[in-house]
Amino acid sequence: MSARGRRPAAHPAAPDPGLPDPELPDPELLDGDRPDHGAPDAEAYVEAVLVLVEQVPPGRVVTYGDLAAAVGRGGPRQVGQVMARYGATVAWWRVVRADGRPARGLEADALERLRVEGTPLHGPRVALGRARHPL
Repeated sequence: MSARGRRPAAHPAAPDPGLPDPELPDPELLDGDRPDHGAPDAEAYVEAVLVLVEQVPPGRVVTYGDLAAAVGRGGPRQVGQVMARYGATVAWWRVVRADGRPARGLEADALERLRVEGTPLHGPRVALGRARHPL
């Protein structure tokens, strides 16, 4: 399934194909070593991130940085951009910040989902030493 197929149902129709898709991560942010970026490359990045998130089992988590390292380009902020735009279609609560805290603005919902799944927590943070899933 392409990244475009992962849009929430309420999302408006795709933009004019002659214009850059504002919903895809900025290709310039993905890999500073490559001068020629294009939308298909950005779509592949989105898909790679989401496929990895789908592999994280209940009770386990990964960090934004873990995902960026596994994809092999971009960084935690680029992964965060993907999750903010497309993460609703995957278990977004299983992706946490480097300090074990859930995504800003979604902490309460994420912590409740993590508790239900039996994820080891230490207050408002995931106990990464016990819950981190290897990618």
